[in-house]
Amino acid sequence: MNINTVLIIIQRSNGDVLLSSSLISQIQKQLKPSAIDLLVNDDTISIAKTIPMIRNIYTFSYSLKNKSRWNQESSIIKKIYRKYDLCINLTSSDRSVLYALFASKNTISAIERSFKKSWWKKIFLKNWYYFDSQKHIFINNLQPLKFLGISPIKKQTAPIASLKSFKSIEGKLKKLNIFDPFLIFHPSAQYDYKIFPEVSRNKLLYLLSQLDMPIIVTGGNSEIDINIKKNMPLLPNIFNLIGNTSIDEYIALSQMSNAYVGMDTLNMHIAACQEKPIFAIFGPTNLKMWSPWSNELESSAFEDKPIQTYGKTTIFQADMPCVACGKAGCDDKHGNSDCLDNIDPAVVFKSIEKWCKSERIIDAKSML
Repeated sequence: MNINTVLIIIQRSNGDVLLSSSLISQIQKQLKPSAIDLLVNDDTISIAKTIPMIRNIYTFSYSLKNKSRWNQESSIIKKIYRKYDLCINLTSSDRSVLYALFASKNTISAIERSFKKSWWKKIFLKNWYYFDSQKHIFINNLQPLKFLGISPIKKQTAPIASLKSFKSIEGKLKKLNIFDPFLIFHPSAQYDYKIFPEVSRNKLLYLLSQLDMPIIVTGGNSEIDINIKKNMPLLPNIFNLIGNTSIDEYIALSQMSNAYVGMDTLNMHIAACQEKPIFAIFGPTNLKMWSPWSNELESSAFEDKPIQTYGKTTIFQADMPCVACGKAGCDDKHGNSDCLDNIDPAVVFKSIEKWCKSERIIDAKSML
């Protein structure tokens, strides 16, 4: 079959969109379609725009769903209806499967293992595969390639920032008198239940400031980010850039950094794609699916441990029997995660300090 136009549907989080880039790259190289379009949730469009060679990006908005559900649905369907030679849906939800069926007669889609949820999807989809929560999201996203006769390359594709963003970041660093080396500390995440408590966060910042090298604290403009920014202590060597970088600028900043320190969120996955050293603090998140992917090892973490290192990544978890539960906080309603209260900032710092010394980063700083 001659495939000229492809629609890829990713109605999940920023991380899912970022970790679809390798699939898209391999489709571009192997099938050479004339156009690849994306359908994503509107809160992930910034990261979607960093994926190269995408013609159009359609968006679904949950806020519009509550206001004018049918107007939005009909508008999206009109834009995609039978416009594609192939539609790949990486999301198993009913809505995304229906979009895929409207978009093309030739479909590949993730589905749930539950017969009750997926029986009708097996009937109407041309090709389907089970979304597997015991496998990394990156591996899940490569599953459609087997239906296309493409042998998957298990290496993540790094997002590429624009030259304009690199120049902008260079200017910001110069104003702050920051030069190599420097570390990124990213204390926020999309949800509160994934964030290091304020007391632990500030203790870690205090310890990091003693490295006598720039620590750049990053974040967006969400309520969570703004609250962290307001409550950050003023410390030597700590530079607060929360809310001062776009996604594209952050990608440039991350590329220029020496390592990533912080929570398990989109920024951590950006660092992993760039093959940066990572020191990640995990709460209840399922490691098998969401730990940083190592291009070097072509694998990720697959078991829970208080501290573990593989490739360039070190992960910190609480030493508790419930870790990692995979819930949205202990109440599974985005409440507090007790496991994050039980990770010692001093343990995190000691690993970072040991790495800095082994890489002679601290010595290199003192010689500048």
